Amino acid sequence: MSMNREQKRAAQKGGQVNPDGSQTAVRDRKAPTQHLKSERTKPMQFIREVRAELKKVAWPTRDEVRRYSIIVLAALIVFTAFVFGIDFLFERMFRFITDPAAEGALAATVSQVSALVPSGY
Repeated sequence: MSMNREQKRAAQKGGQVNPDGSQTAVRDRKAPTQHLKSERTKPMQFIREVRAELKKVAWPTRDEVRRYSIIVLAALIVFTAFVFGIDFLFERMFRFITDPAAEGALAATVSQVSALVPSGY
C-alpha cells in the first residue's frame, strides 16, 4: 500500500507502522472502559464546580464591553437602514407592477432617490 508522508507520519504516531515503513504486528486492542453512571452530584458540589469554572473564564474589561456594544449598535443601525431601503424599493416596484396607473408616483420616487445619491455614482 502506498502512503504519502502525512499518512506515514500519522500511522507511525498511531503505532501502526515502524519507522522504516514496515507494518507492525497486529496488537489486540482492549475494549474501551465503560464508565458507570455515577450518582447525581449534590447541589453544593455543583455550585462549587460552577464557580470554579467561572473563575477560568476570560471576562472582558468594561472598555471592551463598551466598545463592542457600540460596534453592535452601529451595525444594527446600518443593517436596519439597508433592509428598510431594500423593502421600500421593492414595495414601490411591486406597486408599479400591480397598479400601472400609479406610474407618476414611481417616477417621483425615483427622482427623490436619485436626488439623495451623490453625483459620482
